[in-house]
Amino acid sequence: MTVAIEPPILLEARALGFLRQDEPVFGPLDFVLRAGEIALVEGDNGSGKTTLMRVLTGMLRPGEGEVRVDGATFSLDTMAGMVVFLGHHLGLKFDLSPRENLAVSAGLYGLREGTDAGAALAEVGLAGFEDEPVRRLSAGQKKRAALARLLLVPARIWLLDEPYANLDREGIALVNRLLERHTARGGAALVTSHGAVSFAGGEPRRIRLHA
Repeated sequence: MTVAIEPPILLEARALGFLRQDEPVFGPLDFVLRAGEIALVEGDNGSGKTTLMRVLTGMLRPGEGEVRVDGATFSLDTMAGMVVFLGHHLGLKFDLSPRENLAVSAGLYGLREGTDAGAALAEVGLAGFEDEPVRRLSAGQKKRAALARLLLVPARIWLLDEPYANLDREGIALVNRLLERHTARGGAALVTSHGAVSFAGGEPRRIRLHA
């Protein structure tokens, strides 16, 4: 008799909650994110989707509960190199070029084997704009420069807060391709989105937050 072995848990929330002025924003919330999995965080405005992402990255302290990364209690040390976050603020230095921004990211989080900044920027559609100051790029091009960071760094967990914002249809397809490749090589992603999301790999698991 063959016993199915589940993929390892990369990210786990145990009774996780967040309070603002003693009022609950979300939680208690329990979920796991396994290698090869995409989970979509859903909820109305004010339900705490962005707050949850910030808690999972360590930007905010949880009001209750626990976060575990690859089996270890969450800390800045356990998430270093393991987690990459893409949020509304793209984490780009606008006076630097996309290539220079990626050099900063690689210095902080490491470099994925077999890639480099030029290849990552070409793949997201920024060939010819590698050395242009980010402040001169369009909103969509800025978003693509931030997406290139996902290709460059070796993090196994992607936390993506509204990754489809400011992207046209081609850009949305690009995000889905990146997610498909990431999960195929054993990574995992937690994604928030207001719009309808269609992944090539099928329906993602859904985590519902209630305001």
